[in-house]
Amino acid sequence: MEINPDRSFFPGNHWLYFSVYLFAFLVGLPLNLMALVIFVGKLRRRPVAVDVLLLNLTLSDLLLLLFLPFRMVEAASGMRWPLPFILCPLSGFLFFTTIYLTSLFLAAVSVERLLSVAYPLWYKTRPRLAQAGLVSGICWFLAGAHCSVVYVTEFWGNFTQSQGTNGTCYLEFRKDQLAILLPVRLEMGVVLFGVPLLITSYCYSRLVWILGRSSSRRRRRRVAGLVVASLLNFLVCFGPYNVSHLVGYIQGKSPTWRSYVLLLSTLNSCVDPLVYYFSSSRFQVDFHELLGRLTGGWGPGSQEVSVELKVKDGGEWLAQDCPT
Repeated sequence: MEINPDRSFFPGNHWLYFSVYLFAFLVGLPLNLMALVIFVGKLRRRPVAVDVLLLNLTLSDLLLLLFLPFRMVEAASGMRWPLPFILCPLSGFLFFTTIYLTSLFLAAVSVERLLSVAYPLWYKTRPRLAQAGLVSGICWFLAGAHCSVVYVTEFWGNFTQSQGTNGTCYLEFRKDQLAILLPVRLEMGVVLFGVPLLITSYCYSRLVWILGRSSSRRRRRRVAGLVVASLLNFLVCFGPYNVSHLVGYIQGKSPTWRSYVLLLSTLNSCVDPLVYYFSSSRFQVDFHELLGRLTGGWGPGSQEVSVELKVKDGGEWLAQDCPT
């Protein structure tokens, strides 16, 4: 059967992939580990729904980062898969699942933030942890169910002609595999990227409009950081990759530039900590305190930063981390 290889690879450019993966790993892993410690501490002290969502987003990023070394080995081997073949679909499944989990959780967080601003009294008296847990479970199911197409594609048809015998992992596809893969990619781009993007855009536009009427400058600046970080994820990290789904569906093959824009999606694990940082003043306080302890710099200077954050937000950090 005819194989449709990804022609975007040429001798030497596999080191670009290795460099991006290494950068994401070295930057994203410590930041997300710090976020994990902070969110676990926050949930123990004063659990709120948005922290449940952000904790799940952190776990998703960590899952991506922990399996990223497999991608590094692949890149260092010239985009050939030197590991046991069973790890190929597992690595691809987790890689793509965590990418779409980010868009789903960012949309859920935007809804939480809008509710906290539009209905502050109602929001503060209803932690809604069970609902947040249910939403998290639905996000994991949706992303995992869609990305199981990795297994379907790898083992579809004649196994002796599968990608494992070509020495590559999820890079070369037969026509019968593309007949399944391309429509599913398009549907994933609409359901797991397009819809969350619309939800996030609506929620944050409403949030900015509400805060523009009556809010402190510091709070508006923090919400602006949250909006920019979220849209950076959608438009820069995920946007080009999902556009490749549409182009691939129209052309009937994977675009040659698809693998390059997929690298941008890997960088979302470095951008997500910005979302955490601007999510609440309480997270900023905890982050500065944890960073100070880790660097041995916890002293009067660091304490002044934390006190300033608390005072300028008018005690907001005690009020369930509302972003207003």
